[in-house]
Amino acid sequence: MAELPDLIKDLALILMSAGIVTLVFKKLKQPLVLGYIVAGFLVSPHMPYTASVADTANVQLWADIGVMFLLFSLGLDFSFKKILKMGASPIISTVTIIFCMSLLGLLTGRLFGWGKMDCIFLGGMLAMSSTTIIYKAFDDLGLRQQQFAGLVMSVLILEDILAIVMMVMLSAIASGNNPDGGQMLGSIGKIGFFLVLWLVVGIFAIPQFLRRVRPLINAEVLLVVSLGLCCAMAVFSTKVGFSSAFGAFIMGSILAETIEAERIEKLVEPVKNLFGAIFFVSVGMLVDIDILIEYALPIIALVLTILIGQSIFGSISFMLGGESLKSAMRCGFSMAQIGEFSFIIASLGLSLGVISDFLYPVVVAVSVITTFLTPYMIRLATPAYNSLERKLPNKLIKILNHLSMSHPNTTEKSKWKKLLTQMAMNTLVYSILSAATITVMFTFVLPVTRKMLPGWELHWYANAITGIFTVLFIAPFLRAMVMKKNHSEEWKALWAESNVNHLPLLFTILVRVVIAVNFIFYICNYLTRFSNALMITIGVIVVALMVASRSIKSRSIKMERLFILNLRSRDIAAQVHGKKRPLYEGRLLDRDVHIAIFDVPMDSLWMGSNLKQLSLGKKYGVHVSSILRANHRLNIPDGDYIIYPGDKLEVIGSDDQLSKFRYAIETETFGEDLQLEEREMKLRQLIIGSDSPFIGKTLIESGIRDLYSCMVIGLEEGKENLSPVSPTRRFQEGDIIWIVGEEESLQALLST
Repeated sequence: MAELPDLIKDLALILMSAGIVTLVFKKLKQPLVLGYIVAGFLVSPHMPYTASVADTANVQLWADIGVMFLLFSLGLDFSFKKILKMGASPIISTVTIIFCMSLLGLLTGRLFGWGKMDCIFLGGMLAMSSTTIIYKAFDDLGLRQQQFAGLVMSVLILEDILAIVMMVMLSAIASGNNPDGGQMLGSIGKIGFFLVLWLVVGIFAIPQFLRRVRPLINAEVLLVVSLGLCCAMAVFSTKVGFSSAFGAFIMGSILAETIEAERIEKLVEPVKNLFGAIFFVSVGMLVDIDILIEYALPIIALVLTILIGQSIFGSISFMLGGESLKSAMRCGFSMAQIGEFSFIIASLGLSLGVISDFLYPVVVAVSVITTFLTPYMIRLATPAYNSLERKLPNKLIKILNHLSMSHPNTTEKSKWKKLLTQMAMNTLVYSILSAATITVMFTFVLPVTRKMLPGWELHWYANAITGIFTVLFIAPFLRAMVMKKNHSEEWKALWAESNVNHLPLLFTILVRVVIAVNFIFYICNYLTRFSNALMITIGVIVVALMVASRSIKSRSIKMERLFILNLRSRDIAAQVHGKKRPLYEGRLLDRDVHIAIFDVPMDSLWMGSNLKQLSLGKKYGVHVSSILRANHRLNIPDGDYIIYPGDKLEVIGSDDQLSKFRYAIETETFGEDLQLEEREMKLRQLIIGSDSPFIGKTLIESGIRDLYSCMVIGLEEGKENLSPVSPTRRFQEGDIIWIVGEEESLQALLST
């Protein structure tokens, strides 16, 4: 028999070790991520007392795939619309936290005399809190439905996004010896360009593709198509100078806007879990006991830096975002750890060869320690606030606790600000689309056209044909750039308010016309040798024809409507299936009262009872605003609505009320049957003897069901099938009946 390759042996060792260790960690109620890291350490070459992985290169390759699928899944759970709806508060908090913690990491590394790149990457690692670990801690502590937990998760989502950008920036820094401000701005511009381009094109094309092939797609095909799109975008991302993880995340965020997003997320989850486990195991394999002993002091210092830094700067950051002191401290203390993105950033540094070998195991050790301390830090927030409240002046506490009243989302934007913001966004997006179209045409189409029309004389025909098609392709973008928002409500209101507004409004049109003309000028300048004056004249005439053309206007409107439809398709599906949360939710989030959704357990004691019988308002002070059942929403249910297993209850209340309600709905259950094996139903034959107590009794009088918990299923009369037993028929000597029941009940019955 052929010898198994090392790849299979290593996979068996990794998965068996990870399975055993994670079972132990599950029993200890610790995050599984830590179990994977410990398993990796046990199978690493640094552990001489256990079996070790033979080919670490293959494991690292699988780990890279794991990173890609982890970020693809993160993208599936992310929506850029969510970020836009969050307002300024989470953005302010996130940027402040990342800046402060990155600076702390940089300074800590410099204190220990580490290299420049080590310090830069360390700052990036310390700035990233763990979404997985915090979510798990909130779930274990029963805090997931509380208001501050939602604020923390919003910031964590933004941190994950900025981590992707940070990875690209760190790659740019690592590639240059001494990158200056211009290079940094160029890298940021490149990220922004491709980010907008991929999102706009992806949201326009991919939902349309999935909509067309929806009748042909089952679960298997959807999984293959989704992972194929993920890998394709990862490859394309590397081709333009970014990481594969960045491309995977972008594809996930594009698919997150489709109707199929939830199905894809469920299908991809097992794949993500498998390769994600291998990634975290590979992280544990880099842990070296000798390095940990040698760098014990820096590890302790970094742990204290994270705990104290996040507690102080995290709390201040949330206060700057508009939260009260108590809420800000609960949020800041919750984020005092690092996790999976720190490992990914460390892996990036190692793969680029710009950080020292000791930094990875040091960061892993810091992550393990801070992860263990996370639940204690979350619990410590309230006592710390109470202690601070006693020591600070009451006037200062009152000012800090009312910062949330000036929430930035509550201020209405001025008409000018709103109009100019929308115009700037439209101009940016359409400029990127036009630039990308021109790049594709000149890079791929123009050489092909010139080959088809060789020779100097035909060369100009090839240029002219390519130029005409390029202009036709970008015409809807340029027209929309010039005309969009010229008839909006804000424009009309500003025009009617004052004659002073007329000139600035006309100037906004002129600016956009100049930008559009510049695109035509660039095409002419690239393909022809006309004079500048002639090219400008051509540009003005072409833009004027675009604005006047009804067909181009129709194309532009259709494209925009299709894009908006694709962007809203998931929300539309949620409304159709009753999954869209109520509009008044946002009005409650600024107060103590807010909304949470709870699943009714399958073994709940509440099932079969109506809301009147449960008296949830009297017991817990909460209000059930909706019941989500299958694909239907039952709004404002009255007292006669019955609760069924699997229902989702949309409940309104304060943090304390919702905590009591959560505890009740999770604990008031039938519980697990610890004697499940003894509940097996068995079939037995019972012959009515002369001394049987059942002679002369009917089925009801015998008490076989009531007294012995057994059931008579038939009478044997020599026929092929059993005869049914009439409830009025009296048992006679010699009757042969068949009975079903549990073993213990059958034994009690047969012994009578």
